[in-house]
Amino acid sequence: MTTKKVKKSKKTSRRTKRGRKKAYVYAVGRRKTAIARVRLFKGKGEILVNEQSIEKYFSGEVNKIIYLKPFRVTKTEGKYSATIKVVGSGRNGQLGAVSHSLARALDKENSELYHPLLKKAGLLTRDPRMKERRKPGLAQSARAKKQSPKR
Repeated sequence: MTTKKVKKSKKTSRRTKRGRKKAYVYAVGRRKTAIARVRLFKGKGEILVNEQSIEKYFSGEVNKIIYLKPFRVTKTEGKYSATIKVVGSGRNGQLGAVSHSLARALDKENSELYHPLLKKAGLLTRDPRMKERRKPGLAQSARAKKQSPKR
């Protein structure tokens, strides 16, 4: 039995308290066990992660390079605002999930223009690496130790 994937509409609108419509693009990104849900708006470039500014949530220059990469690749830095909810994993897993979700949201926003750029940079591919499960008989580790030589 085959199942067909139904493609949802790209842009969603939601009424605010004052009755205005706010158009945004919704996307989900994942890395390890982290899941990031993004709403991308046209705006001033403000990005909030779990109600905090992204600079505060992911401090440091190395992190800044990673989360701004989707915008730099598509040359849209400062043109979009985003609100992000991220759960699970640690900070590095969450940072990867945020970067993945921002890239997916930009792809949904203007697929024919941004898709080739994001794909070439490798930002649309989910990183499949996960923590290896623990195996029985190996004390507190996933992989077996090297065999010691016989004497």
